[in-house]
Amino acid sequence: MKVSIVGVTGYSGLELVKLLSQHPQAELVSIHATRDVGKALSTIYPYLSGVCDLPITAVDPEVIMAEADLVFLATPSGVASRLSAPFVAANFPVIDLSGDHRLPATTYAKWYPKPPAEQNIIDQFVYGLSEVGIPKGSRFIANPGCYATATELALLPLVKAGVIDNQHIIVDAKSGLTGAGKALTETSHFVNVHDNYVTYKLNRHQHIPEIVQLLARYDKSLDSLQFSTSLLPINRGIMATVYAPLKEPLSEEEIFALYQTCYQDKPFVRLQTDLPELHNVIGSNFCDIGFAYNSATNVLTVISVIDNLIKGAAGQAMQNFNLMFGLPEDMGFVKTPTYL
Repeated sequence: MKVSIVGVTGYSGLELVKLLSQHPQAELVSIHATRDVGKALSTIYPYLSGVCDLPITAVDPEVIMAEADLVFLATPSGVASRLSAPFVAANFPVIDLSGDHRLPATTYAKWYPKPPAEQNIIDQFVYGLSEVGIPKGSRFIANPGCYATATELALLPLVKAGVIDNQHIIVDAKSGLTGAGKALTETSHFVNVHDNYVTYKLNRHQHIPEIVQLLARYDKSLDSLQFSTSLLPINRGIMATVYAPLKEPLSEEEIFALYQTCYQDKPFVRLQTDLPELHNVIGSNFCDIGFAYNSATNVLTVISVIDNLIKGAAGQAMQNFNLMFGLPEDMGFVKTPTYL
């Protein structure tokens, strides 16, 4: 399959280049951005020399569709919404890594300070949490957000089984700095992040509505959750710590069985008997999940860790590429995390 990437110079776009270079059924034929047009990607990023020496070209949907079989939109939110219409009109496959096609237009406008895509365009996209799967024949996939992926995978077995009090879920999620994107801001400046710990967008993070939207498929009573996000002084990784009161006490064996039943055939979800650590997933498409139950408070604490640039972005996009074209779900992935 010949593929193109729009937004190649962002963190997710660069991660996609590395992943796709190892995929036996994917050939990267063109890369696109709004800056550094005409320059070879490996000239700007020498670590990609011999991996991707393609020149960056301007974004032209007609040219992309003439050269490729699928396009990945690895652009910031607010950009993909302006690019998707010609691809949808031509029924040309799209995997969008931004938030622009995950939510109804009115919900998007509330949570993102940007104009939404047309609702008839959004309606063509399916929400692509890979472990839930995508309908056969899907042509347009809205890749989940990074915080959303970690949180949804932590909560999905519990919500599906109906064992938790959905009105009192608390999520405390933490991300490495790459989750904030490449654009430098006051809050992401080195001197403000290094040796610091900052909570931001408390109850306002744009991934909240997509988490609620996905989980409400399995229990319509779930319409909100308490959600905090913080920046860690590290490059990459997300840890979502979820506090969920149980409706009735359960043994740890029963809880483990719920997760095992939900994820037994999912190659990238690993259940841990100890509490997960970020180092164990960095550089991989794995999501590690562990838990501890407090019988005194009847609260289950679930910890979910992912690499935000891989399982939370480019890796899940490639996983969805595999699902879209009927390929083995784990094709093209390096199985061992970098760890250090």
